[in-house]
Amino acid sequence: MKDIHSLERIVPDEMNNAVQWSAETLELHMERYRFASSHIKGGAVLDMACGVGYGAYLLAGSAAVESITAVDIDADCIAYARQRYNHPRISFLQADATRFDDGRKFDSIVSLETIEHLPDTQLFLTHLYQLLISNGLLICSVPVTPSVDANPYHLHDFTEKQFLRLLIKAGFSIEEKMIQVQPFSPVQVLDKKEKRTESLRKNLPFYYLSHPMALIKRIVSTMRYGFTNRYLVVCCRKK
Repeated sequence: MKDIHSLERIVPDEMNNAVQWSAETLELHMERYRFASSHIKGGAVLDMACGVGYGAYLLAGSAAVESITAVDIDADCIAYARQRYNHPRISFLQADATRFDDGRKFDSIVSLETIEHLPDTQLFLTHLYQLLISNGLLICSVPVTPSVDANPYHLHDFTEKQFLRLLIKAGFSIEEKMIQVQPFSPVQVLDKKEKRTESLRKNLPFYYLSHPMALIKRIVSTMRYGFTNRYLVVCCRKK
């Protein structure tokens, strides 16, 4: 199996928890799933873009959950999930998140750190809306400080207000939100002790030369928030 441990794939068993930034990153992801677990009311749950499955496994620990359909586009991640996070309530499926539809409606959908990767964010949110039952819940998250400059897998930067507007435009009402803050040291990130940092964008100065607005956004964000990554986690309801 190919190496599935990268900047975009959290594999808890392979995280270098001796590195503070690595341990903090894992804890941020687990906190998002705990937030989701505290809000879903049970029934049928969809974990869209589930990665290697640790989050779906956490959600399955809720007695109210009847079933979890955990979907990811990466076949290797799904194979790993089926082996490592096997659970009688979880069905792991390989599918494209933007097209997945097995004919059912879900009581709750969890989709964390997904939307920033997709070309058409509004279309994806509309797709999730259509997969929910009436009055169903969506729990989702995105970075709300610049990330496109450093992360070549991200297609969009969002502010908190911009992302909330997208959710409302898609037909959701906002119920609760949580901001996560992760301080980082540029020196520690660049020293490559954390394996995931190997996937950061190469030749960042050249990228800034060809994308000057990205540099401006990074400077403004650093002046406002310092050396931190900030993430917005939202629980919203289908109207």
